[in-house]
Amino acid sequence: MKNLTTFDKIAYSFLIIIFGLGIYFANTDLTYFDEVYTVEDGFVENGSAIFLFSSSILLLYRFFKLYKFKKSLWKVGILAMSILFFFGAGEEISWGQRIFDVQSSEYFLQNNAQGETNLHNMVVDGKKVNKIIFSQLLTVILVLYLIISPFLFRKYEWFKNLANTFAVPIVKWHYTIAFLVGTVLLIFISSNRKWEIYELSFSVIFLLIFISPLNKSIYTK
Repeated sequence: MKNLTTFDKIAYSFLIIIFGLGIYFANTDLTYFDEVYTVEDGFVENGSAIFLFSSSILLLYRFFKLYKFKKSLWKVGILAMSILFFFGAGEEISWGQRIFDVQSSEYFLQNNAQGETNLHNMVVDGKKVNKIIFSQLLTVILVLYLIISPFLFRKYEWFKNLANTFAVPIVKWHYTIAFLVGTVLLIFISSNRKWEIYELSFSVIFLLIFISPLNKSIYTK
């Protein structure tokens, strides 16, 4: 607890409440869990988009703040991450389609599993892009990033230099533990809508990582 920042403590308390309520509703009123607690464009889904967007803005702010002091590869790395999280935020809310009541084009109506204007629900050759890329591939990336990279960063100077060169934030162990705990807690939720909560925890913890990584010096002059 001594190593946690005030923001860490607030964010973890928030996630404990989110998971706690999610487990409670999923086991006492599954209809409420599916149709209210984790409903499309509801608090949980919009929360994910807000935190992902916040990460994107934070990275973009650091990009412009330190632009004159950093090398090209650092700029490429942090700008790429900012774009990636902006993309994630946009995908989460289907690029504001339902917010602004914009109708999907014929292409998305025919090729998107939910008829929405986004890529993660696209169906290619009968297979959902979400399952192939946003689930399976993302799982591999998260394992490498959250578990393997901290070991490599601490042990090998070449990896440390590589991460710092491309402005890649390295996780502190309590962030890794938080992800693992969140993953285990999904066992207690039977609904497929549980992934909405998982995505929210993903977005919150990544914002924490960007705010206070192990190699925080990458965000200084």
